[in-house]
Amino acid sequence: MTQLNRIFLGAFLALAVIAAGIPRAAAQTATEEATDTTYSENEILDKAKGFFGATTKGLAKAIEKVFADQGRPNAYIIGEEASGAIGIGVRYGEGTLNRKTGTVRQVYWQGPTIGFDFGADASKMFILIYHLPDVDSLFQRFPAIDGSFYFIAGLGVNYQQSGQIIQAPIRTGVGLRAGVNVGYMHYTRKFSWIPL
Repeated sequence: MTQLNRIFLGAFLALAVIAAGIPRAAAQTATEEATDTTYSENEILDKAKGFFGATTKGLAKAIEKVFADQGRPNAYIIGEEASGAIGIGVRYGEGTLNRKTGTVRQVYWQGPTIGFDFGADASKMFILIYHLPDVDSLFQRFPAIDGSFYFIAGLGVNYQQSGQIIQAPIRTGVGLRAGVNVGYMHYTRKFSWIPL
């Protein structure tokens, strides 16, 4: 076999190996995408912009902050909340839970607050949820983590945790409310006037 034949044979074998690897790589990427159960930052930003509409100033910064702190969520809730307080307060909300697996479910939440807090407000809520193993695991109480709170261009963000599940509610709303409080969000399958 001449030197030229060896070069052609080597090049042919190299191309055959590369060509054989391309479908496997493409299939592997497709499988990874199909089994990925988390949302990317761009996916969440697109959904949040569609929900908040014209009030999106600072939204990208708020979402970027949450992704930097917590990573990629595997669920989110879009909804609305009303709350009020005179020292002791209550909040009521309802929304739609969405999971990357395609699960969509109506959910409700309510909860008490206590603190130096006066006024009332109504908010649009976009809640990122992390490590949610199944829909039923959402229905519990979520206290705030160490009072973590960020206020970015009209959007309020805080973290709440119960066990391994972490959520990051992003709020924007109207009303007159001042002060600080502590409390929790209790998720339920049906609406309840009892905030506990």
